[in-house]
Amino acid sequence: MENPTRQRQLEELDQVELCTRILYQARNELYVNMHFLDVSLSSLGFEADWNRNGMACDGAVIYYGPGFLLGLYKKGRAVVNRYYLHTLFHCLFCHLYTRKGREKKMWDLACDIVMESVLDGMYEKCIHVPQSPLRREMYLRLRRFLTGNKNTGASNEEERKVVLTAERVYHALMEMELPKRRMEQLEAEFHVDDHDLWEQEPDPSAAMTRQNQWNDNRERMQTQMETMGAEEESENEQSLLDSIQVENEERYDYRQFLKKFAVLREEMQTDPDSFDQAFYTYGLSLYGNMPLIEPLETREVQRIQQFVIVIDTSMSCSGELVQRFLEETYDVLSQSETYFRKVQIHVIQCDDKVQSDVILTCADDLKAYMEHFQIKGYGGTDFRPAFEYVNTLKVTGQLNGLKGLIYFTDGKGIYPVAAPTYDVAFVFIKERFSEEDFPAWAMRVVLDEETFNERRQ
Repeated sequence: MENPTRQRQLEELDQVELCTRILYQARNELYVNMHFLDVSLSSLGFEADWNRNGMACDGAVIYYGPGFLLGLYKKGRAVVNRYYLHTLFHCLFCHLYTRKGREKKMWDLACDIVMESVLDGMYEKCIHVPQSPLRREMYLRLRRFLTGNKNTGASNEEERKVVLTAERVYHALMEMELPKRRMEQLEAEFHVDDHDLWEQEPDPSAAMTRQNQWNDNRERMQTQMETMGAEEESENEQSLLDSIQVENEERYDYRQFLKKFAVLREEMQTDPDSFDQAFYTYGLSLYGNMPLIEPLETREVQRIQQFVIVIDTSMSCSGELVQRFLEETYDVLSQSETYFRKVQIHVIQCDDKVQSDVILTCADDLKAYMEHFQIKGYGGTDFRPAFEYVNTLKVTGQLNGLKGLIYFTDGKGIYPVAAPTYDVAFVFIKERFSEEDFPAWAMRVVLDEETFNERRQ
């Protein structure tokens, strides 16, 4: 008599084997049509989940319900390919790790809309599915919202250039305040895979390692796609390349950026790396309490010693953005490894003339300064007075060790002609940044206002 349990196990094994073949076929077909996906495609494994009626991914493995996958395959290979690529793109754009404090249901919808918009913009037969009127209408509405265009006519060139990102779409959806019925329609239209495995990694270091791996994959993919240059096949993936380029724009890491203005100095601090610990422990074992060698009492470190922050207080610069910039600066300076114990930071307010100069010696000084911060100025924008003032401080010996100056502004002003003797960086908000007359001798950091806002939440 045949064992029914054994028979069921064999049937399940056959289904899993068939599903594995389907997924490998999808992987191969995607690779043949899009060679730049090679590393990313091989970064995900497959695993059957009999309790799942759909597909999900934790950043390392795609979990699928065998019955669900077989049903997809009956609809066509392109449908399976599209599901596979949609899930892969979530990993590639790190949607699994970047929700932070956002509302999960809205974040999930925003991520799905963005990934589907990328896929709909890729002219590849292996993933092509006709767009519904709801999709076309939603893409157009989002782009008009993000450009501030409320007209209902044909989309203009500016709207077509807008790249949808999960952060931008999330904020747009939150501000639109769509009716519940409309939200349900959008969720049904754009839902592809399940997101229940996102942020489920119990080990934060493992999650960070995986996120870094996907960041590396995305940067490598951009290089490969740009290497294609003007090749005809690369035009089919222009929407993907645009999204990757936006995502790969240098993330604002203020601590790393401030290292450009650090100097090498000795500081009173034991240096365990400068001596051989074998002699230290040998002396203790031989004489009891007398090591043969001890660590140095000083060590050389790269930290900030003298630093100037200039704040544009003209009419065109937002006081709220200035406040957030100071808060971000405080976050960095509150980390002891950023600056020496003795530090001199000048915070200068300047519009078309220097309005104030406050000297800070520690992070607590900056915190107190922020709590009582008031903008002084609201005149025109001229960068030259601030540089003339700082140059005077250097000549008089008050800033002998000045390494660098950061100027927070919208970029709409008069720049000095000659380069100063210290490093200079202008910090801009992308939406307000103007390249007109920007000097070649200065560095620049262009921030995405939405990303900058997220860091302050």
